[in-house]
Amino acid sequence: MTDHPLRNTPSLDAFWMPFTANRQFKAAPRMLVAAEGMHYTADDGRTVLDGTAGLWCVNAGHGRRGIAAAVERQLATLDFAPTFQMGHPIAFEFAERLAEIAPGGPDQRLDRVFFTNSGSESVDTALKIALAYQRAIGQGTRTRLIGRERGYHGVGFGGLSVGGIVSNRRVFPQLNGTDHLRHTHDPARNAFVKGQPEHGAELADDLERLVALHGAETIAACIVEPVAGSTGVLIPPKGYLERLRALCTKHGILLIFDEVISGFGRLGAPFATDYFGVVPDLVTSAKGLTNGTVPMGAVFASRPVHDALMNGPDGIELFHGYTYSGHPVACAAGLATLDIYREEGLLTRAADLADDWAAAMHDLRGRKNVIDIRTIGLIAGIELAPRPDAPGKRAYELFVDCFQRGLLTRVTGDIIALSPPLILERGQIGEIVEVLGAAIDQVA
Repeated sequence: MTDHPLRNTPSLDAFWMPFTANRQFKAAPRMLVAAEGMHYTADDGRTVLDGTAGLWCVNAGHGRRGIAAAVERQLATLDFAPTFQMGHPIAFEFAERLAEIAPGGPDQRLDRVFFTNSGSESVDTALKIALAYQRAIGQGTRTRLIGRERGYHGVGFGGLSVGGIVSNRRVFPQLNGTDHLRHTHDPARNAFVKGQPEHGAELADDLERLVALHGAETIAACIVEPVAGSTGVLIPPKGYLERLRALCTKHGILLIFDEVISGFGRLGAPFATDYFGVVPDLVTSAKGLTNGTVPMGAVFASRPVHDALMNGPDGIELFHGYTYSGHPVACAAGLATLDIYREEGLLTRAADLADDWAAAMHDLRGRKNVIDIRTIGLIAGIELAPRPDAPGKRAYELFVDCFQRGLLTRVTGDIIALSPPLILERGQIGEIVEVLGAAIDQVA
């Protein structure tokens, strides 16, 4: 095996970086070269506390030897096998293990698993399954897809179309037949709330408006993030998800929860579905599925949705899939990840830390230009007042300052988002707040 160490001065020209101001980054790059546990190592040797679980995905912490060993064994045994009209045992084993912890628990039976390679692919897959389901039950006029303002559902054209972050959509055409609920962000009534806000359940009734506008017979599915992450941590008001579920059931609309971020322990339960006690028809996942080690995603489908597609003529029931669906190496990484989650109780550990986490984050209230703080599970959003002449610049400078102080955060607009690995220790909560406070005092 050939070792390829990072050169001291690598060329930065060839790599077109995703969701990055490339010219800005390449003028002053921030490089990570190693990781272990809760920390990264920067290329200058500094230790950086990971306040974002990589990109919402390294839930069990970095450098897990069990995952690496499982990947190595699988590569040596079966590096690739197709899942088009063929199979390999580890894909079925992984699906079975996921079914055991499926969103909503065994009684809800969201235990039919379709493998993808990312959250974006999971979303597009779920949308296609919803359309196929409606056709299979004789509701072929239901082709419209409903998302939500400020929602993020990846970068495929399906996810982009139901998503509602303006900057992600501005350059690209969207699919016909999509519409959006209003978002739930209401700082006038819900600022500085720990957990679910009291106000805003009535916003779910927006679905009734869209039904009246388009006709229920045209709507196939409604997709929302239980907790919206990429837009800056928007937490559902009490009763909101329950009302949305009831309205979808009333009008024959499938409800899809995008749990790419909230799945696998982020809220202190295996899935947000379990945390909120509201069960959708389809759930998308990725990120924590393999602890971020190998790209992979999965869609959990309810038995009624799955079985409706199994009642037609013999042959391919769903003309959809990916070359790497159920990739053996990704499945090996996923199985090893599930072992760690189970052995260390990580799928529920956030529940034990949530109160301390919330209290510490809300201690930042009153700092200069902090206009809101939102917390749930091991997630936090710290919202800053935008500069009148430069929206987003204040939070970006805070992100850079935190990195220089040894803390990795996530910046979105004028919001700093935090979602550390679930192995977080209480002392590290204090460390995160200390660095954030100093950075706010310096920059904000």
